[in-house]
Amino acid sequence: MRVEIEMGTQAKGLPAQLDLEELLATRLLVQGNSGSGKSHLLRRLLEQSATHVQQAVIDPEGDFVTLADEYGHVVVEATRSEDDLTRIAARARQHRVSVVLSLEGLDAEAQMRAAAAFLGGLFDAERDYWYPMLVVVDEAQLFAPAAAGDVSDEARKLSLGAMANLMSRGRKRGLAGVIATQRLAKLAKNVAAEASNFLMGRTFLDIDMARAGDLLGMDRRQTEMFRDLERGHFVALGPAVSRVPLPIRIGPVVTSSRSTSPVLVPLPEQPPEDAAGLIFTPGADEPRVFRPAPRAPTPSPTADIMLELARSRPASLGAPPPVEEPDDGLSEEERQQAHQEIMRDILGDPDAAYRTHAILYQDFLVRCRIRKLTGAPPELPAFRRLLAMVRAGIDPDAGDDSASARAIEMAARLTEDLQGIFLLVAQAAVAGRPCPGDAAVARAYGTQSLGRARRLLAYLEECGLIVMRTDFRGQRVIAVPDLGVETAPGDAAAPAPVTA
Repeated sequence: MRVEIEMGTQAKGLPAQLDLEELLATRLLVQGNSGSGKSHLLRRLLEQSATHVQQAVIDPEGDFVTLADEYGHVVVEATRSEDDLTRIAARARQHRVSVVLSLEGLDAEAQMRAAAAFLGGLFDAERDYWYPMLVVVDEAQLFAPAAAGDVSDEARKLSLGAMANLMSRGRKRGLAGVIATQRLAKLAKNVAAEASNFLMGRTFLDIDMARAGDLLGMDRRQTEMFRDLERGHFVALGPAVSRVPLPIRIGPVVTSSRSTSPVLVPLPEQPPEDAAGLIFTPGADEPRVFRPAPRAPTPSPTADIMLELARSRPASLGAPPPVEEPDDGLSEEERQQAHQEIMRDILGDPDAAYRTHAILYQDFLVRCRIRKLTGAPPELPAFRRLLAMVRAGIDPDAGDDSASARAIEMAARLTEDLQGIFLLVAQAAVAGRPCPGDAAVARAYGTQSLGRARRLLAYLEECGLIVMRTDFRGQRVIAVPDLGVETAPGDAAAPAPVTA
């Protein structure tokens, strides 16, 4: 079936048609500097083809989520785990649902991993569901960079591999890649070379104009025209649009982006003497924001000093005669229970979650001296383990055969910063309590970033220690396969519980 959509008008006022069926077989590359109308072009293409073909949009800035209101696209927030995104993509192909993957708010590496997982789900769908789908990737240079950047090599390889599969092997699976980039020089050549249709917008750098000219078959002198293109004007070439370079102007769109171009507005006529009061005096309805104290730098040397101070003076300094400390009259078991009580008192402070282990350890040593507990205090590594267990509500004296004891053994194989998170989840599963929310997980790690908490849970799932799923009510359930237990359903967006 031949379906032509109108992208805009040619120079002589004639409609600029795009053969949608040919586009599905030959793919499209859009290039244009920021402000050239590149996103407007993608929106026009999506709107005009929405009723003809299933669509998936990889949206790094959340600009295309407005398609949901007008055309019924389902918005998928990329804050889910990578496994969830892969499964959602596969189900989207199965049920032929158009989706927008919103990557807004994630850092570069998290965006690359989420996009790779989602594209992998589209690509690996079962053969029975290989229906035609238009896959639009905005800012493609972020997901298929020509050179290594600040992200890890693993994330770059995952994302670049997914983009290469989309553009080179996606056609046989019904996937038609439409990629847009601000700079061709930053886009991996093996990804750009797979496109047979091109829409080139305004660009200024010689290297980008040269690559655009090579793709369109233009000589160096002709490429100067790219500097003079107006916003929304592009040069089209390819079997789906035109056999010769064709200047076109992109037509209007129905939906709009949530972000807009800067517009100058008059400054308020505010007398200078009142300006200071406006910014230094809080408003009546202004919420007060309380931020935790800044985290100290890596404090292990300080902890070592505190340990040394708690012990006797070195012999080289001429140690004085030992002073007999009064016996606290406690057994070793009672002393350990006292240590746990002190730990609970420390964690009762809401700010304790955001302090380093060394700062908490100093507080612990001071409280031990205040209570006149004799005997050597636990070393810093033992203190960290005790801290993780108390935070998770695990009894350190549990028997070796208990599920909690096995959870402690599993946590010992993790790095110290991840032990608290795993024990928190494992103890909730052992006790059958609701799944901890992202805020509780973040506090167990010592951060306020909910995105980091979700990524840490995803990492534990990748390690095979936990399995996450969502029930029919949208509640999160986490299972610990090695213990044979799972949490009750819980709200991932629930606030962290208030410690007494």
